Amino acid sequence: MGIYAIKLPDVGEGVAEAELVEWHVNVGDVVHEDMVLAAVMTGKATVEIPSPVDGEVTWRHGEVGDIIATGTVILKIRVAGGETGEEAEEPVAAELSKAEQAPVAASTVREKVQDDTPPPAPGQPKLRKPATATEAGAPRPPEEKPLASPAVRLRAKNAGIDLRQVTGTGPTGRITHDDLDAFQRQGKAAAAKPGLQPNTSIQEIKVVGLRRRIAERMALSKSRIPHITYVEEVDMTSLEELRTRLNADQRPGRPKLTILPFLMRAIVKAAADQPMVNAHYDDEAGVVRQYGGVHIGIAAQTPAGLVVPVVKHAEARDIFDCAREVARLSEAAKSGTAQREELSGSTITISSLGAMGGVVSTPVINHPEVAIIGVNKIAVRPQWDGTQFVPRKMMNLSSSFDHRVIDGWDAATFIQRLKVLLEAPAMIFVEG
Repeated sequence: MGIYAIKLPDVGEGVAEAELVEWHVNVGDVVHEDMVLAAVMTGKATVEIPSPVDGEVTWRHGEVGDIIATGTVILKIRVAGGETGEEAEEPVAAELSKAEQAPVAASTVREKVQDDTPPPAPGQPKLRKPATATEAGAPRPPEEKPLASPAVRLRAKNAGIDLRQVTGTGPTGRITHDDLDAFQRQGKAAAAKPGLQPNTSIQEIKVVGLRRRIAERMALSKSRIPHITYVEEVDMTSLEELRTRLNADQRPGRPKLTILPFLMRAIVKAAADQPMVNAHYDDEAGVVRQYGGVHIGIAAQTPAGLVVPVVKHAEARDIFDCAREVARLSEAAKSGTAQREELSGSTITISSLGAMGGVVSTPVINHPEVAIIGVNKIAVRPQWDGTQFVPRKMMNLSSSFDHRVIDGWDAATFIQRLKVLLEAPAMIFVEG
């Protein structure tokens, strides 16, 4: 038998560390070659770490949310034969004195080392020591992480059960499926009591992975950038009529049009007149970098959280090419297959909640950009045409600007230019 050490791999692009966002195995689990052991996040890309060998997990390093340096040993697996990894150590029993030993792993190892039960006779089942108060049924300290297999954890997560409230009857207090069944039966019995019952539960949700990256970027943006938000209503009636006609004229290879491709092309034309909005502000160097290429980030909600896939060089794309690229990137973002370069490099961002867009919003600028265009929902509202009120499809643009770089007059001028282009959409197609 030998110990195979698995290091956090070099994920490339000069990344020196990664955030541990998910464990797929626990100490004591049997793993197979190519089985996913853990997942780490660098930037906004998630990388899975597979097992290169078959064996049993004897030790693991780090908790979800920890930042781990590349090359750090994160798992040790007991393998058959004498073959070991490059960083193999002595057998697990010799690791008990190490300060880095994880609490879960240590308890499992001590159980194995101290278990002096004689081996069973041939054909007889293995005998196990009677469970002690610590091993079965005793409440665990509030700060101690419950012991449970991945399958039990997944089932508890899907059922909304806090495992810290479940008493484990397995070895070293490990929570089993039977324990979950018993806990759920108790819950149903409590729910059957007549009248309203107080809910005293408190659920702690650790902010990790993409959600932590979003929190960090939002905090950075709001702490550094003095936002100015400008709201203007736009009559979208003509654009909606044009969009409906273009979608009705379906041709092979033509994607379905939303309002985003029209807005993207309008941003390209408006930014040509006011290049200061298509820029980054390096506040540490005190430099504004204006870009010739218009790289539009499209804020998209995914199951994992908010990501911003980027349509590169929108100035070189027509309406249909913009629509095609938005659809491709949105699907990649939602499925988690978007590449790092597809999630970075934007020079201006569109924030749209579609039908949930509300009347007004105050979008947060995507640092280090200086402008973000917020799209609110389209609603039919009465508008005065000079002689009477007529129904028109109206939409508000709620857009924020970095007031250190963009003055209020310039912000208003840019949005008014977008308003003209969207209200007379034929102008979007006029070159020059």
